[in-house]
Amino acid sequence: MKRVKAILKKMVFLPPWLTVFIAVPSFVFVFVMLGTGEHSPLSYLSYLLSAYAMVICATGLPSIVKTVRGGINQIPLVQKIRSTAWGERLLGDAVFRSEITLHGGLLGNLLYAAINLFSGIRYRSTWFIALAFYYALLSAMRALLVRYVHRRPVGQDIPAEFRHYRACGIILLMMNQALVGIIVYMLTYNRGFSYPGFMIYAMALYTFYITITALINVFKYRKRGSPVMSAAKVIRLTASLVSMLSLETAMLAQFGSGQTQFRRIMLASSGGAVCAVVLAMAIYMIVRAGKQLKKLQNRSINP
Repeated sequence: MKRVKAILKKMVFLPPWLTVFIAVPSFVFVFVMLGTGEHSPLSYLSYLLSAYAMVICATGLPSIVKTVRGGINQIPLVQKIRSTAWGERLLGDAVFRSEITLHGGLLGNLLYAAINLFSGIRYRSTWFIALAFYYALLSAMRALLVRYVHRRPVGQDIPAEFRHYRACGIILLMMNQALVGIIVYMLTYNRGFSYPGFMIYAMALYTFYITITALINVFKYRKRGSPVMSAAKVIRLTASLVSMLSLETAMLAQFGSGQTQFRRIMLASSGGAVCAVVLAMAIYMIVRAGKQLKKLQNRSINP
């Protein structure tokens, strides 16, 4: 069993240069075969190679990014930016960079919520209204954290951070209901997301990358001791899981035409799994915050 695991690890976790060397030709190959419209053994081979390329890209992207960053840091312009106080803080301080990302995520979510709400009202679409509700709740959580980081430095007031952490967990519970509504709507009315042309492959790479990095950051920032930063990473993980579900619906629509039953089974199982994970995270955040606040209160009473 250990030997099998070692072999699988060597097949999936490749050096950065080898990942790029395999992935780029594989994606070019599948694009060429899709353009011909053929259904030959060669086309099925291209699908297998592209699937393998997708897996090694997902597992290898962090190391590729690390390698690229190492090279970028040697660029004179980057070194000049890092020579300034603001540039060094932006590129070298992970917490400060997370705060900047939190602001950008809030603006993006507000924009998506406004667009979907407008579309829902104009076209009288329950689908767009459900998406607007989801993005509005996502915005509410990010706005709660943005408001906090504007008022005081991260890590200074742990009880206040745990209260915000618990509030995000409560909002996450409500957001899970919106996710259930979106999934039920997709299953009932055969709706989903779609990407034009070969954009689906770029979105697949991006979605796998943000999901992997979000998972890593959830555990990494938990060790930093800041509940606000942990909540921000949980929000990002939730958004990435929904992006993964969106990618699945797009891939099923593009490559699984005519297989309605299979599509519904896949969406029901994966959608149920996403909702279960979001529900578990919400409950964990609420319970953990409650325990920590009680512990901190007892410590202040009995020092």
